[in-house]
Amino acid sequence: MFLLEKEAEIPAVPRHKDLLPYLAEAVPSHIDDGLVPLRFVITDSDADRYLCEVGVLGDTNGGTRPSTSVFRFIRRSTERTNDFNAALIVPTGIGAEIGGHAGDAAPVARLLATICDNLITHPNVVNASDVNEIPDNGLYVEGSVLCRLLMGTVGLQKVRSNRVLVVIDAHEDEMFTSAAVNTVSGARASYGLRCPRVLTVDTMVNLMAGYSSSGRAAGRVERLEKLCAVLDDHKGEYDAVALSSVIDVPREFHMEYYLSEGEMVNPWGGVEAMLTHAISYLYDVPSAHSPMLESREITQMTPGIVDPRMGAEAVSLTFLQCVLKGLHRAPRILTDPDAMGQAGVLTAADVGCLVIPDGGLGLPTLAALEQGIPVIAVRENRNLMRNDLAALPWASDQLHIVDNYWEALGVMAAIKAGIAPESTRRPLDGTLVQRARIDPGSDAG
Repeated sequence: MFLLEKEAEIPAVPRHKDLLPYLAEAVPSHIDDGLVPLRFVITDSDADRYLCEVGVLGDTNGGTRPSTSVFRFIRRSTERTNDFNAALIVPTGIGAEIGGHAGDAAPVARLLATICDNLITHPNVVNASDVNEIPDNGLYVEGSVLCRLLMGTVGLQKVRSNRVLVVIDAHEDEMFTSAAVNTVSGARASYGLRCPRVLTVDTMVNLMAGYSSSGRAAGRVERLEKLCAVLDDHKGEYDAVALSSVIDVPREFHMEYYLSEGEMVNPWGGVEAMLTHAISYLYDVPSAHSPMLESREITQMTPGIVDPRMGAEAVSLTFLQCVLKGLHRAPRILTDPDAMGQAGVLTAADVGCLVIPDGGLGLPTLAALEQGIPVIAVRENRNLMRNDLAALPWASDQLHIVDNYWEALGVMAAIKAGIAPESTRRPLDGTLVQRARIDPGSDAG
């Protein structure tokens, strides 16, 4: 089994109307037979076409496959307003100014969480090597799970803690294996992580980092069936899966990344996201990955004082602690409709707004568009995506494009309070008055 990225140019539909069902039908016809879409993003769009990148699973040979399509959509019938819950997304591998490095969107998450009952976010936002500053009311979910939540096909149930199975490469240098085990032991001793066991696997899975034509971090995953066999063998022993393995990148990338002052897109995150999307989708369990360093020689590289956004990475040996901390209390993933309807389970009906970098156009944004969920797009979080979100057929007051996350917080507060955000600014547009048009043939009563 393997994972890779496919690219496709798909003709646009007039006014981008009914875009989600259109793409659900069009995308499979633009990729090879036998490949199963797991991730999807529009990197560039205009009135004529959508440039798409699709993460696909191949060579399943009748083995483990997703039970449903990534494009499956269930429209919410209502919005529950007992609580105010928000989703915060900074997609992995798009070179985001904020959140494109090592957990450097965590302050944003902690800020936005102050006015939420629950902030639903994903590892790329808060994972910072040996640090994970997810807010107390944060729900740590893998990106595919957050996507499916907004698509209406899964629910989230809070847990007290998870049994976290840790699966790592049996590194040829025992120092790295020992460091990973010591990281797990530290988590068990310091905050009570439940870890049934650490499994070491010879070349657990082959991860090769790369870039797409848009500049997004991507890559290729091979021998996925080997990891699936391990997870199948230990089914019932775990509630979440932490993975750590070597990622094949050119040796010079290590120094180039640290010396780029944030200009180079993190080459590791894209292929990690491909892997965890697959695991969470195939097994319906929380999952996250951390990279293992290739050799002691890499650890001895001295980049000096780096861009603050990379500081957490520059001082870590295993990059694993953030994964363990996030998975410790990651919510349970529910797919059964009866279970999703139980009290306390969060579904798309419970999401009050979605916060994204401006230009981000993947399944979460399209799902929010169809669900009627307000979307707040932040200009200051510049990235590689080239999409005009305002061109989509939003409902009145559904899209809010703001300059920064401070302003996003204000819009969220207005939505929570039931106040039209524009009513708090000046000038205030005049009230629209129109004469009603009545068909002369109708009965006016």
